[in-house]
Amino acid sequence: MSGLLSILRKLKSAPDQEVRILLLGLDNAGKTTLLKQLASEDISHITPTQGFNIKSVQSQGFKLNVWDIGGQRKIRPYWRSYFENTDILIYVIDSADRKRFEETGQELTELLEEEKLSCVPVLVFANKQDLLTAAPAAEIAEGLNLHTIRDRVWQIQSCSALTGEGVQVRRRRVGHKSSCHMTAQ
Repeated sequence: MSGLLSILRKLKSAPDQEVRILLLGLDNAGKTTLLKQLASEDISHITPTQGFNIKSVQSQGFKLNVWDIGGQRKIRPYWRSYFENTDILIYVIDSADRKRFEETGQELTELLEEEKLSCVPVLVFANKQDLLTAAPAAEIAEGLNLHTIRDRVWQIQSCSALTGEGVQVRRRRVGHKSSCHMTAQ
């Protein structure tokens, strides 16, 4: 969570402001589980999101309004309906589903090219790190060419939404200093 907090602190000078977060990724990446972990809710009964979930989460003085949008192929064209006024994009990847790395990379690339998301900071959660077959975050960052992102602040973070590891506490900064100016709004 501190990866998210470091981005929040750069984005907003007054922590009592509301922040709109868009939570995206392919189906079965763990978006809803991640959201429930952030909200400290029970994660034992989670079903695929057919539309969207909205949760307000208080964290370190910030009010986070998180929009968790379903990731099934038929729902993805509707993602753009939620781009307006996004402060942070969180993109969740199933680190163990190597067969879908190309597909998830393509979706992320398309998101980064969206005009309404230009300069919006991106936090990539390399989820499901609790699985033995999970690719490390550094390998995912390399495969997605995250190092080529120059128009925004970005960060990748290893996590397991299931265990909560990497979701609550993480102190590693990765990414490029953005040329976009982020000021209090």
